[in-house]
Amino acid sequence: MYIIAIIFGVMGMLISWRLKSKFKTYSEQSLQSNLSGEEIANRMLADHGITDVRVITVDGQLTDHYNPADKTVNLSADVFHGRNAAAAAVAAHECGHAVQHARAYSFLQFRSAMVPMLNFANGFMPLLLMGGMMLLYSTGNTTVLQIGVLLFAMATLFSFVTLPVEFDASNRALAWIKANNIVTPAEYSMSKDALWWAAMTYVVAALGMLAQLLYYVNLLGGRRED
Repeated sequence: MYIIAIIFGVMGMLISWRLKSKFKTYSEQSLQSNLSGEEIANRMLADHGITDVRVITVDGQLTDHYNPADKTVNLSADVFHGRNAAAAAVAAHECGHAVQHARAYSFLQFRSAMVPMLNFANGFMPLLLMGGMMLLYSTGNTTVLQIGVLLFAMATLFSFVTLPVEFDASNRALAWIKANNIVTPAEYSMSKDALWWAAMTYVVAALGMLAQLLYYVNLLGGRRED
């Protein structure tokens, strides 16, 4: 498990570094339209007939997200005020989630329904896994570890359900900025590349969790055969 964790940890760091590098490069490319992230977000929401979602700014870098609970598109200051390909991509992507919410996109609904249960489970899962491993090796009892693995399986499912949600939001964003001439062809390529690298962070995270889950399942299976 440690080797698996190290491999996916390194991959995650490399992709995160690459993502930040891409965003830095594309943030230096001013949009020909001179639209800010805030303006792009508001325009995309309006074009989809969404009038009950607010676009606000939040602290941090790459902290952009859509909050379905209070219907807000939260953009970091660099994206909110930015007038570049990176800001355009992120602003439109987060609005893509708002569109999903408004259109009752099934994967987003499923993901949102899992959040309360997952938040509750996350408070116990690390202790159950650690305690379960200790009991497994000291007494051979697998009950606690089985519960921990079940919760980890739910978290793994959540990470995979997130993938179509993220890819779909990016597809909606890219289709809209292209159809509405928000970006030039060159700027579109940069926006698409930025969103692809952002998506890869979710892919690596999901695969890393799956690898860990398979380790736990294999461990339990091996113990049952003893």
